Amino acid sequence: MSNTPGPARNRLRNATVAAIIALIGGGAGWLIGSDSLNQSAMPSGDKAAIEQVVRNYILEHPEILPEAMERLRSREDAKALAGVADVVKTPFPGAILGNPEGKVTLVEFTDFACTYCRQSVADVEALIAANPELKVVIRELPILSPQSADAARMALAAAEQGRYLAFHRAMFAIGRPDAQTIAAAARQAGLDMERANRFIADPKVAAEINRNLELARQLGFSGTPAWVAGDKMLSGAVGQAQLAQAINEAEG
Repeated sequence: MSNTPGPARNRLRNATVAAIIALIGGGAGWLIGSDSLNQSAMPSGDKAAIEQVVRNYILEHPEILPEAMERLRSREDAKALAGVADVVKTPFPGAILGNPEGKVTLVEFTDFACTYCRQSVADVEALIAANPELKVVIRELPILSPQSADAARMALAAAEQGRYLAFHRAMFAIGRPDAQTIAAAARQAGLDMERANRFIADPKVAAEINRNLELARQLGFSGTPAWVAGDKMLSGAVGQAQLAQAINEAEG
């Protein structure tokens, strides 16, 4: 670079900056897909020189790669959520933790048979305690066992009776769902069982679970727990600190 004539050096520097910006903004597509470089109109020699400069820069400054990948992931999250974000954040009536009128929403896709979901209960309750404006929308995603679906249906029946939180806590505290544990959690939550059994048979319950399964498919979630905060998606028991960061970014 030091031997490059002045005007050519400036052009190359500008192109290099553009390439780095494209990398950071567009992730893995920087090399051949960047409109900012107008590569289709660029002589192959110039293109090769730019690619070499960018490659050298990245090798010398690999710390930019995590930032580039994070920005790419953010773009992909926003793309996946486009068109379905409102549906994702609209709860089944009553299936909410925290402040139902809260200004910031955290969505959790969960399965009562999921050990990691059970581990995340304390994290969610701590987040709610720390943020009075947090609304946590729970989407039942029973994918681990037939008993998961039975527990999910009872949870929606609990939501219909205004007892969702009580059932949610009881079911996770008792252990893996089966006929006995589901019934025990329902009793602990104080459900009217006759009313609950009638409600479980309502087509809207099956429709809600099918909707959640389809939303998870569209968003690329293959397991539980899975989370949506603002335009950010997270998978797994990521912990209170990471969830809090996502919530703060959504608030900002």
